[in-house]
Amino acid sequence: MVHSRRKLPPLNAIRAFEVSGRRLNFRVAAEELGVTQGAVAQQVRALEERLGTALFQRLPRGLKLTAHGAVYLAEVTRAFDILGEATGRFLDSPEAVTISVTPTVAARMLIPALAELNAVLPDVELRTVATEALSDFDRDQVDIAVRLTRPPFPPSLDFQLLFSQDLVAVASPLLVTDLPQPLSAEQLLRLPLLHDALNQWPRFLGVENGLPGPVFNQTTLALDAAMAGQGVALACRPFVAKDLESGRLLQVTDVVMRLESSYYLVRKRQTVYNKAADAVWGWCMMRFSGSEQV
Repeated sequence: MVHSRRKLPPLNAIRAFEVSGRRLNFRVAAEELGVTQGAVAQQVRALEERLGTALFQRLPRGLKLTAHGAVYLAEVTRAFDILGEATGRFLDSPEAVTISVTPTVAARMLIPALAELNAVLPDVELRTVATEALSDFDRDQVDIAVRLTRPPFPPSLDFQLLFSQDLVAVASPLLVTDLPQPLSAEQLLRLPLLHDALNQWPRFLGVENGLPGPVFNQTTLALDAAMAGQGVALACRPFVAKDLESGRLLQVTDVVMRLESSYYLVRKRQTVYNKAADAVWGWCMMRFSGSEQV
């Protein structure tokens, strides 16, 4: 049968009994608890009255547990041990920091850098939420966000520019192996074009809407298709910097189109910031700020 916690004796009285039961001496128990001997004796007496039974025999030179007291002490000690273990696990667990990023930022930049983050901040547990939706820092319990946006920002937010949105056209070397580089706009129009939700190909090529080609709801999917040799994709240069460096992708034209919106690191402005979240913020600035120069 589960009894209401409201019926439990005061925790201070139980603690006084547990220490007195281990020490079998009110004076020594009082020293451990940092209170007076009289306070310990009074707490134990109140507990005995609450339980309706004697827990100790008072002796000239100390205490002796009664039969009821010995049984109760064993159970109380077990309960305190459980509380101690639970508290220890909580204190030993890494601090969690939740970062909200777009799916492309997650797949192309954050996930490949997680090993570095774990090495630099081993006591931080990073929780990544990949979504295009704007996060409510309070409702969604988000500490930091990376978002494609532009100023002005409300005074309630702290923000830092990570990198500009410079679009480049990329493709697998296998797709353009027989074509002279860089490609002209006319040559690009003869290749399969891979579209994402931003739909920037018409502006990039200076033509009207209606260009053919498969459409993906996320840029990272269009880039996967490009690496598979399925066509040419447009992407912000930091998303493909490592692929260009390794040769998995080629920038097939010299044209670079800078859009008005940029990628910013954003968080709720506070007087004092959580140390773990502040460390992740600093790492993101160090790792990703100015990534268009990579």
